[in-house]
Amino acid sequence: MKESETSVTEKAKSRRVNVRTPDVMERVQAEVAEHYRSEVVDKLRARHEGLTIGNTTVRLTKQFGFCYGVERAIDLAYATRNVFADHDIYLIGEIIHNQEVNRQLADMGVCPLPGDSAVDEIEKLGPDDVVIVPAFGADTPTMDKIKERGCHVIDTTCGDVMSVWKRVRKYAREGRTSVIHGKSTHEETRATASRAEGKDGKGQYLVVLTLEECDYVCEYIRKGGGDKSAFLERFSGSYSTDFDPNLHLRRIGVANQTTMLKSETEEMQRRLASAIQDRDQDLDEIEKDNFQVFDTICGATQERQDALFDMLENHLDILLVVGGYNSSNTAHLVEIGEKELPTFFIREAGCLRSLEEVLHFDLHQREEVTTYSKVLLGNDPVVVGITAGASCPNNLIEDTILKIFKLRGIEGDEVRGKG
Repeated sequence: MKESETSVTEKAKSRRVNVRTPDVMERVQAEVAEHYRSEVVDKLRARHEGLTIGNTTVRLTKQFGFCYGVERAIDLAYATRNVFADHDIYLIGEIIHNQEVNRQLADMGVCPLPGDSAVDEIEKLGPDDVVIVPAFGADTPTMDKIKERGCHVIDTTCGDVMSVWKRVRKYAREGRTSVIHGKSTHEETRATASRAEGKDGKGQYLVVLTLEECDYVCEYIRKGGGDKSAFLERFSGSYSTDFDPNLHLRRIGVANQTTMLKSETEEMQRRLASAIQDRDQDLDEIEKDNFQVFDTICGATQERQDALFDMLENHLDILLVVGGYNSSNTAHLVEIGEKELPTFFIREAGCLRSLEEVLHFDLHQREEVTTYSKVLLGNDPVVVGITAGASCPNNLIEDTILKIFKLRGIEGDEVRGKG
């Protein structure tokens, strides 16, 4: 990061660059394949019945791992390093929520701009620097600051995320408050919330995470208002600057973080619609335009959730969900699985420490814990299910498959030889 000798004026504009030229992408695809591809996973993907060796069976869901948006973001990041070989390259936060991918980028000299202090760090950038915007996008103050500095910008924001931004901008123009189902601290939700304020900054938003929080909002809506101070205290940090629940819940539009649990988002939409209907039942038809909703769940998120539901219809003894602990879509796969059978959320194969000991992330305690399970012990047949979130590379899934078989006394060469 270098201070430019020529000051960056207020008229400076960021320069968006197309790095996906054919010659660059040929090199990029070879590098990405070397880092993340897995022949074991490719073979197992084609075997719908799973892979059985001796008394051990491993099954993969039909949909798992990298989605198109994640693949595109990674390709763009690798292409940026190829095109700007002699430039300083910076990444806002993480490209995706996976430690292996972010480690690879760091090894390639892509320097992360720390999340909360990104704006301060961006002040130090100049026109020769390159900034990569992650797949979740970035909030408008951060993007405005980058524009002021005149940096080269490589924007990898997922198209599904931008579709949500388009929706909440429309809500702002119509004078609707965006009620966003998501985590208020998540990068994507923060980016969406900033767009919900509209171009003039007067738009309103409220972020709601759980059905319990949704019910609180619904009761407030039905009553037509209530204790404003209590409401604002409960949702502290989850609403726009001038948000007033007594005013800004009259007309709402529902949106969501694209990686939320589909069934929960749909239930939240139903409850909010019912609350608005109960409150407005005496209004004339012409006035009943106080609720709007559009399906903005990411298609890949939905596919992975549906594929897990399908796999759970058959017998499994244990489910392993592989991915980054801060990955929202991966956590929702864990939520689905743990309702049905022993489910472990692991970062990598090393979390399978032995036939008994599993290091995993407990969603309820919000921390990494060690659990002792006897599922893999003994000589009885065992069926292990594996799935992975949209940000998990195939090489980590392969490592997990090989580790399961190794713990059960089957070496990697034998697994690789099965086709």
